[in-house]
This record gives sequence, C-alpha cells and structure tokens, in this order.
Amino acid sequence: MSAEPGEDTPGPRSWTGSLRRLIERDLPIEHLLPDREPAYVGSWVYVFGVVTIAALILTIASGVVLAFFGPQWWHVSPQGRFFNSLHFWSVQMFFVFMVLHLWGQYFGQGWRDGRATTWMVGVVVFLVSIVTAFTGYLSQQNFDSQWIAVNAKDAINATGAGAFFNVLNFGQMYGLHVMLFPILIIFLVGLHVVQVRLRGVVKPPSEDRP
Repeated sequence: MSAEPGEDTPGPRSWTGSLRRLIERDLPIEHLLPDREPAYVGSWVYVFGVVTIAALILTIASGVVLAFFGPQWWHVSPQGRFFNSLHFWSVQMFFVFMVLHLWGQYFGQGWRDGRATTWMVGVVVFLVSIVTAFTGYLSQQNFDSQWIAVNAKDAINATGAGAFFNVLNFGQMYGLHVMLFPILIIFLVGLHVVQVRLRGVVKPPSEDRP
C-alpha cells in the first residue's frame, strides 16, 4: 500500500531529507521572512546595510549590460557612457554605505551574542569588494586603467602574487571582475543575510545594560 502524499515513509534517510529538516529547524520561514521586528531594527545602521544590498543589485545589473556590449560600446555610445557612469556611481554608493554599516556595527559591537561569524563574513565581503573594484579599474580599457596597472605591477610582483595575478593581463582582470569576484560577493552577502536571519539582529549595547 503506497503512502499518501505528505506522509513520512520508513526507510533509509536521504541527504535531501536531512538537509530539509536542518533548514526547517534552524531557519524556519518566520525567521527568513519575518513580519515583525524589534524597534531597534529601525536604526540607520541597519538601513545602511539594506541600501548596500540595493547598491550591489544596481552594480550587478549595470555590469551585466556593460559586459554584454563590451568596451567599445561603453566608451563611444551615449547609452554606453550612461551605463558606465551608472555602474561607477553604484559602486561608490555600495562602498559608502557598506563602510557606514561596518562602522555602525563595529561601534555597536555587532559580534556579541554569538554573532562573530556574521561580523567576520561582513568584513570579508568588504575585503573582496576592494579587490573586485581594483580589477574593475583595470578593466576600463583607457589610459587610467593602463596607468593603474603599470604602477601596481611592481608592488604586486614584490609580494609574489604577480605569478597568479597579472594586472597587465586584461583578459584575466576582466574575467575575474565580471565572473569570479561577483559570484563570490553574491555568495558571501547571501550567507551574511542568512546568518542575520538565523541569529537575529543584535541588540544595541544600551539594551543589555541592567
């Protein structure tokens, strides 16, 4: 007799079932998509984090358009220059609000109550973003990018990283900028958000005082 849909059937446990039960235990839907939050979540510190994610989405969207049409388009056509400027300023907004969010969490001791991993993932996102922005400058295909690449070459070679990270290789820099680093940033930001949903938003230091 076959089991009805939705009923648990006896037998060996599968990894998909174990993973589903783990997610349901640690990240229930009311934590992933809450409809109520503590009052202190309305702080500007957390608003800065949301704006950072919005800037990241705008950066990726404009970057996809630039990657699709190529360097000649973003240097010559008015539409290309517009999307190039949009990409540039969305990156500036991304960094400004990410730094504000990091500063706010640092002074608010955002690593308290078992949230050290969440804090460290945010710091890694910042560090990876710096390297991503650097490869973006090297991918501009103009005199600025050439000047930056030539001046950075000796410094990077002095560290030994030049054997793997050739700033004069446009293909390598462009590939890292449009593929590897964005995927890594998206993964880390997603992990950061999931960790916030798992552990909740840390209370302000004043809330913990007796």
